Parts: sequence; structure tokens; C-alpha cells
Amino acid sequence: MELFNVHLASILRALQQFELTPWKAVGLLGSVMFTSRWFVQLYYTRKLKRVVMPLAFWWLSVCGSVLLLAYFIIGKNDSVGIISNFFPAFVSVYNLVVHLRHRKNSITGDATV
Repeated sequence: MELFNVHLASILRALQQFELTPWKAVGLLGSVMFTSRWFVQLYYTRKLKRVVMPLAFWWLSVCGSVLLLAYFIIGKNDSVGIISNFFPAFVSVYNLVVHLRHRKNSITGDATV
């Protein structure tokens, strides 16, 4: 129990020293958006009773990645954060483009190559 109290005290001290800067707000918003995409995916999978990746998943991925990249590039200047968020941003944009192109082709009746 004493170990729990020590950890709780250190957490409370850290919270007292927490300062929300504009760039931290950008980073936190990006993190929330990037994480929320899994809840969207879970919702649609349960609703449709099959695994799906809805369009909202890719939009949340792109927006969350862009905000996190901005935070790590400008707000924190952290190369690890930049590298760890660049690739997901690239893949999310690619998948969004493929999804939109496929939807456009299925509406217009154009054949895909």
C-alpha cells in the first residue's frame, strides 16, 4: 500500500506541474483523433458484423497524423515522434485516395486498371 501512495503522490506532483501549451493541445488533439479511429472501426465492425475500415477511419488517421506531425516538428522538435508518425500519415493518405478513387469509379462506372 505504501508503494501505491508513493506513486500516487508522484502522479499528483506531476499533474500540478502540467502546463497546457497551444502545441501540447495540438498534440493531444492529434493523439485523441488518431486513437478514436479504432473506436470508429470497432463500431462499424460490430454494426455490420464484419470487419470494415470505414472512410471515417482514414480521415481520423490523416487528421490525427497531421496534427501529431505538426506537434512533433514545430512544437517539440522530436525526431522519434516525426518518424513514428510520418509513415502512418503516408499510408492513411494513400488509403484515403484509393478509397475515394474506387468510390468515384463505382459511381461513374469507369473500369479500374
